[in-house]
Amino acid sequence: MTQKKILAIDDEKIVLDSVRRILSEEDFSVDTTLNGREGIQWATQRSYDLVLTDVRMPDLSGKIVLREIKRVKTGLPVVIISGYATVASAIQCMRMGAAHVLEKPFTPEELIQVVQAALKRSTEAPPEEQGLIHDEEIRKVLNRAARNPQFAKEIATREADALDEYN
Repeated sequence: MTQKKILAIDDEKIVLDSVRRILSEEDFSVDTTLNGREGIQWATQRSYDLVLTDVRMPDLSGKIVLREIKRVKTGLPVVIISGYATVASAIQCMRMGAAHVLEKPFTPEELIQVVQAALKRSTEAPPEEQGLIHDEEIRKVLNRAARNPQFAKEIATREADALDEYN
């Protein structure tokens, strides 16, 4: 069996060190970066079997990282790590293509289980076709943005995160 390559993206070095230690003990090769932009670059230009990304980072949100990776590599499993998980944000991440949402703090066993399950799913089933699933919702958001300059500004500055409070 060839060694699986994992990329971990988080703005906390202690989290990256823990992820590297835990997964290295399970014979995974682990690259880490403290930067979302660098993480996107690495994930899209290098060969990885799975990406782990924090949802809240100073430079880019994990949702943006997820979106950008999925634009280029639809079949690459991405696991979101969150210390602020809500049901709504977890659902949003899953709709965006996340393989799983793992809540901080997590145990070594939880991390290993999530990584192994995501890798297994990615090899068993072909990646889903990425497309507009909810085009009626998109129309509603665009219409609201056209009528509400503040909402349009929120979307322009916060991107997908602006939709967390959208009803």
